[in-house]
Amino acid sequence: MIRKLRRKFILIAMLSVTVVLAFLIGSINLLNYRSVVENADMVLQMLASNDGAFPERIPMPSEMPSDDRIMPVSRRQMSPEMRFEARFFSIVLDKSGNAVDTDTGRIAAVDASEAKALAENVFKTGKNKGFSGGYRFMRSDDSDGTIIVFYDCGRALDNAKSFLVISVVISIIGLIFVYILIAISSKFVIKPAAEAYEKQKRFITDAGHELKTPLAVINADCDVLEMDDENEGNEWLTDIRKQTERLTELTNSLIYLAKTEEGSKNAIVKIEFPLSDVVSEEIDSFNGPAKASGKTIETAITPDITYKGDQKSITQLVSILMDNAIKYSPEGGVIKADLHRNSSKTVFAVTNDSINPVTKDNMKHMFDRFYRSDESRNSETGGYGIGLSIAKSVTESHGGKIYASGSGNRITITAEL
Repeated sequence: MIRKLRRKFILIAMLSVTVVLAFLIGSINLLNYRSVVENADMVLQMLASNDGAFPERIPMPSEMPSDDRIMPVSRRQMSPEMRFEARFFSIVLDKSGNAVDTDTGRIAAVDASEAKALAENVFKTGKNKGFSGGYRFMRSDDSDGTIIVFYDCGRALDNAKSFLVISVVISIIGLIFVYILIAISSKFVIKPAAEAYEKQKRFITDAGHELKTPLAVINADCDVLEMDDENEGNEWLTDIRKQTERLTELTNSLIYLAKTEEGSKNAIVKIEFPLSDVVSEEIDSFNGPAKASGKTIETAITPDITYKGDQKSITQLVSILMDNAIKYSPEGGVIKADLHRNSSKTVFAVTNDSINPVTKDNMKHMFDRFYRSDESRNSETGGYGIGLSIAKSVTESHGGKIYASGSGNRITITAEL
């Protein structure tokens, strides 16, 4: 339980940090990419409005048209040196999309034929702006034809990609360090809960052992008193013995639960045994009590299934589920027990009608200690509310899980080993 609590704490903490970090890194890189695009569009807009060339003087923000003034600040800032730093080329096309003029004087990586091919491909797409490889383009139409200006964004895009890679790598390294810190600090965070749980477990075990002695003495005293002929058939002695036996059974169950709940995987002794035969024999032992209460048991057990586990614990698991089904099903009810192999899992399921309708809340808390879903689940039926808790502990100690499902008055408890 403590190990699971610690793992959940680490998992939740790491997921929280990862989500926040992913949001921050994603946002920063998205803004960085948008800045590259916006700056390129700003240059292209100036070039397109000046027939594919820079004006003699780059205008100040206050001199820009009103539609440009409302652009983000990053789009309104341009260095006076931009005319000498920018790498671009432009192509003029006729109305049919054929290149009639090219200007590649401000770029060395593209010749006239390559520029024409790029422009004609862009013209066919019908897009007004976008990317073609590492070039950002903008299309401007007028009555004479079309001019398409390409701006070299290769260096800016490479920088953006490098920043993305570096930020992701640094984030991963940071997550590793955060995991180490959380793993170390989780010991101290979980320590109070672990100590409280250990004290609770120790108390149950110690109290259980302390109760065994007076219960044994009470039983012995009952034996002595019953030897007296005057006390033969004494209803008070009979009631004392009955309640003592119930208390002894409850004490043993609590001790078993406390021992198996933590570190049980190391406590059990696993051997290979014929599971189908063991389950069949244990179910057969419930035929008598079922018939006596007017109930029927139906089985669907796959033969020759073997299993490596603690045979005594598995037998107790079967006994708990069958006993639970018989106790809480109505008279005339049918209890179905099923055992089969499902891929890598061995599945044992018990289905029965319930006296009262089964709700999702019932199924959620059914395996909690001392949980009783309704008034019918009380000590008068012979139950203590910890049987299914023991079943859960046995299942988990074998690396499996147990759960309840169903609707209406029909319920199935399934143990996957």
